[in-house]
Amino acid sequence: MPTKSRYRYVALFFCFALSYGLPYGLRGQPSAQSQPVAITIDARDAGTPFPHFWEQIFGSGRAILSLRESYRDDLRAVKGVTDFAEVRFHGIFMDDVGLYDPNAYTQNPGQAAQAARGQSPYNFSYVDQIYDGLLANHVRPFIELSFMPKKMASDPAALHAFWYKQNVSPPKDYAVWDAMIGAFTQHLVDRYGLDEVSQWRFEVWNEPNLDFWVGKPAQATYFELYDHTALAIKKISNRIRVGGPSTAQAAWVAAFLEHCKQNHVPVDFVTTHVYANDTAKDVFGTNEEIPRDRMVCRAVRKVHDEIAASPFPNTPLIFSEYNASYSNEPDVTDSIYMGPWLAGTISQCDGLTEAMSYWTFSDVFEEQGVIKTPFYGGFGLLAEEGIPKPAFNAFAMLHQLGDRRLKVDSDAALATRRSDGTIVVALWNYAPPFGTGAAYTPPPETPGAEKTFTVKVNGVSREASVQILRLDAGHGSVIQAYDAMGRPAFPTRGQIVQLRAAGKASPPQNTLLKEGSFTIGIPPQGLVLLTIANHAAR
Repeated sequence: MPTKSRYRYVALFFCFALSYGLPYGLRGQPSAQSQPVAITIDARDAGTPFPHFWEQIFGSGRAILSLRESYRDDLRAVKGVTDFAEVRFHGIFMDDVGLYDPNAYTQNPGQAAQAARGQSPYNFSYVDQIYDGLLANHVRPFIELSFMPKKMASDPAALHAFWYKQNVSPPKDYAVWDAMIGAFTQHLVDRYGLDEVSQWRFEVWNEPNLDFWVGKPAQATYFELYDHTALAIKKISNRIRVGGPSTAQAAWVAAFLEHCKQNHVPVDFVTTHVYANDTAKDVFGTNEEIPRDRMVCRAVRKVHDEIAASPFPNTPLIFSEYNASYSNEPDVTDSIYMGPWLAGTISQCDGLTEAMSYWTFSDVFEEQGVIKTPFYGGFGLLAEEGIPKPAFNAFAMLHQLGDRRLKVDSDAALATRRSDGTIVVALWNYAPPFGTGAAYTPPPETPGAEKTFTVKVNGVSREASVQILRLDAGHGSVIQAYDAMGRPAFPTRGQIVQLRAAGKASPPQNTLLKEGSFTIGIPPQGLVLLTIANHAAR
């Protein structure tokens, strides 16, 4: 979970371009500034399986926010372009959800008789509304079991720095915690059925290696929490899946699996987190400089290899949080930078993880308090008021990739085939963010060099039709329109309508291969998706 205790905002001020002097259309010949790339794709290549691991799960703001209509509107919008299957959020046990209250039947004298008859201290009203709302939209919960109910906490004053001040201490009595976990799990089985709940994942806590957990020592006390929780869940049904350690910075996985082996504790999947601006020291214990477009998949490979060398080498790996930044950086998460960053991350992480949960699908989000402006570097694909960011359009484009990956000799291209034979190719021109940190930096006049790709496709008609989708400063980006308005903190209703329209994906262009080839120029931080018809070669 970003920003959080990390709170390490970088204060570098570079410039970033929102517009490029000329439109980036098709190019017959590379310009003087181009970096020409030639790639060849064989449409008859058998390819390798390419499951859409990057868009199966999304993170979101804490549990109670899912009752808001704005949250559900955004969920439906992202579901519409990604068809994601699960959502993960913090705080299902927080007091604002109202699950645990041991005094619920004694505070009112008229209810004392009910308490004497053994009435439950658990209130599932909001829990049911939260999960019913997800399922009604065809999204399952990825259940993060957090945080500590204050009346169960060993330290009621152990409140995290987030605006909503969740308690992050261990339970004062594990028998009480175990009873709550058992009652919670049994209630879900009773309400939704074991066949349904057995398809959910239950993840124990969130980032216990940071200040989301104040047990001392952190690792040993978290393992104790995990043991109690996993065993309480499995008492309800061995079919229900439970995992951890849900750490930040790809930490503790080897030790966690060894602990589970030595203590005969069940583990059905491994979860951990990484952000592209995490440091090499935090993730790998080294002093190297790892670029933002390489950090996530370096960490994914590290954990993949740790699992392979563990006592449970076939344990599924899920990165239950990832993004290009753990802090609010407008020139990163609000910008077109997210297009090539996401495409490159997908390309590198393929085959190393079962799923990755992007943090987050929406800026209906309150970790740092009530949102003060629509574009502040929030983690969501949709800004406040449902305004699409470039990242929303990037996910929509990359959702169209096929389910077989084809060989291509480039680290800036991803070639796939759909089941009907259609070839879908992502091409990108990665450039680092031109601004970092919490302050937004306007664009320079010269953003950098265009990159020209010449794509040769074998195995299709030499004049096959090609559809082109673009994401860059002039296509599918709302930021230029927001800047032109003067970046108002509280846009009027009319401005919100304009911004929603400006954030929509650009319409596709259509052309043909020429002699089996195609040439296109892409500006810095631009992403292009080519859909090539599946006609047989002549």
